[in-house]
Amino acid sequence: MDARAIIAKVRRGIAPNTEEITWFANGLATRAVSDAQAGAFAMAVCLKGLSEEGRVALTCGMRDSGDVMKWDLQGPVLDKHSTGGVGDPVSLILAPALAACDVFVPMVSGRGLGHTGGTLDKLESIPGLNTALTPAEFRQVTRDVGCAIVSATRTIAPADKRLYAIRDVTATVESVDLICASILSKKLAAGLDGLVLDVKAGSGAFMKTPEEAAVLARALVSTANGAGTPTAAFITDMSQPLAPSLGNALEVATCLEVLSGNRAAAPRLHDLTVALCARVLALSGHSEGEAEERVTAAISSGHAMVCFAAMIRAMGGPPDIAEDWHTHLPKAPVVGDVPAPTSGTITAIDGEALGLAVVQMGGGRQVESDRIDPRVGLSDVLPLGTKVSRGDPLVTIHAADEDSAEAAARTVQNAITIGQAVETPDLILERIEE
Repeated sequence: MDARAIIAKVRRGIAPNTEEITWFANGLATRAVSDAQAGAFAMAVCLKGLSEEGRVALTCGMRDSGDVMKWDLQGPVLDKHSTGGVGDPVSLILAPALAACDVFVPMVSGRGLGHTGGTLDKLESIPGLNTALTPAEFRQVTRDVGCAIVSATRTIAPADKRLYAIRDVTATVESVDLICASILSKKLAAGLDGLVLDVKAGSGAFMKTPEEAAVLARALVSTANGAGTPTAAFITDMSQPLAPSLGNALEVATCLEVLSGNRAAAPRLHDLTVALCARVLALSGHSEGEAEERVTAAISSGHAMVCFAAMIRAMGGPPDIAEDWHTHLPKAPVVGDVPAPTSGTITAIDGEALGLAVVQMGGGRQVESDRIDPRVGLSDVLPLGTKVSRGDPLVTIHAADEDSAEAAARTVQNAITIGQAVETPDLILERIEE
């Protein structure tokens, strides 16, 4: 095998065979492929693309460049991945809800990226919680509780870790082939029996239109199925925050409200979580309608909350999080409302601007070394279609100081449009099965 020959093939639009792509992926992990060759490969793929077979081969090669988990459990091993949005803490409800349905969920998650929040950052707003479990601890918590949400270890898809870093500095991030291989190599290394994908579209998502989201969703689904993992996807609306809260501790509090049986605390968050759970359960052989009823009952009965609390306890968090989360979650010292500047109906929400407002308050990272303030964010964000009078609160700001609160208030007022009546989009825009 010769890295130069493989790069030349891709550059000329000739599809390398599976063996060549697999060798190249392994070379990324072993460093048989140099940084210059990795960058040239990424640029060639970005410009010319891979065939579907090549995309599957690259995904499998990067997955197999490190540890691939194998399970012997009394139930299916399932997971979900989201492409990112604002006010989107679905994973914190989905994992324990599936665990309450006799499913095992070994969820390897990430941190905030750009204007979107990260599942690990949200979880780590819970005092004492450790998401950096060893592989043995990860296995034990998953086996005992039914779910575990952790950070990736160095041995999970090391080829992806190296290629992603090179893509970041060579302007080759926006390749559907490379995005698919990056996302799926890490997810499929968890040894899954089924995967559901939540591909966001709208102002708060990376993909701004349903058409862009559909291209990525179809590529992800075909690649994951080609790699041997039954997979389906939803394209979902992100023209407004999914939950009424943005910010790490605030989103955890909202999830705990829903897990306590209060659907009204975040109805769109609740309903999408149930739909995603039902779809991935259907991939493992359940009836989707019956699965939806079972998941809804698991949440409303408090069984999912029991599983969430057990996971938190097993990962070092407080043992009474289910009963006393208001005490445990950190609170910002400055809290205030942003008033509506005029009367009318909320017709548009710039979700990306709201997400960046939280980042600028300290709720996300502007550079990799930044420390996150879990207290800050936005709560009680009014949904699209809400009628307001001048002076009514649009959002409640939670800030570390008055200056950052005032800056966030200006951003919020510019991000929310008040006009006449608006037709709100459906929560689920499209289902993609293959």
